[in-house]
Amino acid sequence: MTSEEMLQDAAAIIAERGAAYGDAEASMSKVAARWSITLGCTVTPAQVVLCMIDLKLVRLAHDPKHQDSTADVIGYAALLPEVTR
Repeated sequence: MTSEEMLQDAAAIIAERGAAYGDAEASMSKVAARWSITLGCTVTPAQVVLCMIDLKLVRLAHDPKHQDSTADVIGYAALLPEVTR
């Protein structure tokens, strides 16, 4: 897969997730609220995105050829500006 194809794949995943789960900022805010309760400290939507990127990076360390995880890292990174407005 070329880099351009990977970016297109990530863009398609973002669109699919948006259709399924709604606006990224709202979704990450909801996750942040739940994680804040679980962890007992304030978690921001940006921190949720960064932690999800970390999760995907750990998975990629196990299998660097796993294209879904690569696309997810790209997708989460693309969402970061949306959740930090």
